[in-house]
Amino acid sequence: MNVTTPTGAPDDAYWQRPDPDAAAPAGQPEKPAPPPGPVYPGPPRTARPSPHWRPPTIASPPPPRTMPPQDMELLDDSEGSARTVTYGVGLVAGAIALILICLLCTRLLF
Repeated sequence: MNVTTPTGAPDDAYWQRPDPDAAAPAGQPEKPAPPPGPVYPGPPRTARPSPHWRPPTIASPPPPRTMPPQDMELLDDSEGSARTVTYGVGLVAGAIALILICLLCTRLLF
C-alpha cells in the first residue's frame, strides 16, 4: 500500500492553506466567468382585489338571552352533601392508611 500525496509535493505542502494573495490556487487553472444570463426582474405584481370581495357583516348583533333562574337553596344542599361525601372518603382513606402504618410498625418491631 502506497500512502503518498497525489501531487508529489514534499511533506505537508499539499495540506497547507493556499496563499490568500495568489490569484488562483497553485496547480489549478482559473475558472472562467459565467456567461451573462437574463436578469430576473422579480415576481409579477398582483392586481388589487375588488372592494366588494368581503362578505357582508352584521353591524349590531342581537342582545344576549337571559339565563334561567337558579335555585340557591338546592345548590347549597347539593354542595353540602358533596362536602360530606368528600370528608367521608377522606376519613376512610386516612383510617386505612393508619391501620397499614400500625401493621408495618408492629412487623418491624416484633
